[in-house]
Amino acid sequence: MHAAAPPRRTWAILVAVCGLLLPLIITSMPTARAAATAHRTANADATRYEAESAASISGSTVDTNHTGYSGTGFVNTPNASGAWIEWTVNADAAGTAALGIRYSNGTTADRPLTITVNGSTLGTGTAFAATPDWDTWATNNITATLKAGSNTVRVTATTAGGAPNLDYLETGTSAPMIPGMAVAPYEYFGWGNPPSPTAVMAATGVKWFTLAFILSDGGCNPAWDGSRPLTGGDDQAKINAIRSAGGDVIISFGGWSGAKLGEKCGSASALAGAYQKVINAYGLKVIDIDIENTEWANATVRQRVVDALKIVKQNNAGIKTIITFGTTTSGPDSTGADMINRAARSGLANDIWCIMPFDFGGGSTNMGTLTTQAMEGLKAKVKAAYGYSDAATYAHIGLSSMNGKTDVAGELVRIQDFQTMLAYAQQHHIARLTYWSVNRDRACGSGSDGDSCSGVPQQPYDFLKVFARYAG
Repeated sequence: MHAAAPPRRTWAILVAVCGLLLPLIITSMPTARAAATAHRTANADATRYEAESAASISGSTVDTNHTGYSGTGFVNTPNASGAWIEWTVNADAAGTAALGIRYSNGTTADRPLTITVNGSTLGTGTAFAATPDWDTWATNNITATLKAGSNTVRVTATTAGGAPNLDYLETGTSAPMIPGMAVAPYEYFGWGNPPSPTAVMAATGVKWFTLAFILSDGGCNPAWDGSRPLTGGDDQAKINAIRSAGGDVIISFGGWSGAKLGEKCGSASALAGAYQKVINAYGLKVIDIDIENTEWANATVRQRVVDALKIVKQNNAGIKTIITFGTTTSGPDSTGADMINRAARSGLANDIWCIMPFDFGGGSTNMGTLTTQAMEGLKAKVKAAYGYSDAATYAHIGLSSMNGKTDVAGELVRIQDFQTMLAYAQQHHIARLTYWSVNRDRACGSGSDGDSCSGVPQQPYDFLKVFARYAG
């Protein structure tokens, strides 16, 4: 076993924005503006509130001189702080809701906003990063705790540059997943005889990889496997090669072995800062938190991870987060349920809750069935915590299996089991379908170990070629 990593795929946290999606309707407005009616979008769980029809607009105009907006126009603020837009929405029940604010920012600078809900500040200076031009729109996803009945959501420009152009506020949404991201197999470059990622791309058609692992270098500072430099080495060279071939990467923090940033960083802000170093170094769109072992067992550390991810989401518009962890055959255990519930209570809109359905006492012929059973248990826990519809819940969950022989004697994940998992994913449109690992997706030869082969007869990448058929 590698000194800094477990012999199997560790449990990744794609800590993804998961908010309770509640249907909201707009109420009568406190100003002389014409009454606006919220409307459903193509997503049955989403309710949209156009900015031009907001309950109250201060110091701004409704314009139509750019393309791509929804409704009859967009709100354009002056280049000054203090201008605000206020929506009035009504929630059917109290709880955590996902809010998506669509905007464009054709400058080269961030245009941060202070966001308040019912007078409570969600974030001061929440980032609304530059878009390529004023005709290109992006969505910044946040979570908020709403009360039953009427709620007031206000966004206020906080700098002299003013606010970005604002198109609408949408509730009950999460940003769509990035094409190709759902199948991002794990690969580790520091051990296990790693194959060339570009050769894997050519052989299977996959475009994304999940790279393991970022650990602590002994303090609150990230390093590959806790020892290799974050940038400038072989890891960066391989990431550059993946991107040059048209692919991209998710970087995974944690795993079973080694020193974890969640434990070494003494506060949520410090941990968020460590995550941010990696995000900045590689311009990441997605991060995976594989939370296991001592990091998983400590409730204080679990809360620190939740709070750090909230900060990351506030500071990186549109970033996806995955939280990956172990499971029983019936779904998350009490620790897993606690992690999901504390994230929901804390307002973390995690994008993907991902379980690792192996090393849990399965057999040699039933791992596909047991995996789907565990996924239904995960679905029930996430739905109960966040209040999503069935479809929205499936869109916030995923699985990361292990190919071939697992770490438990007698437990075997076959090609047929991967096909069962693929069928489940295609039926329910889950957010993530991946496995541990590309390094192991080949037959064993003389001297091979469990980190570099599957332990079963196969051709290279037979398991990945099954999951590569998944389109999301």
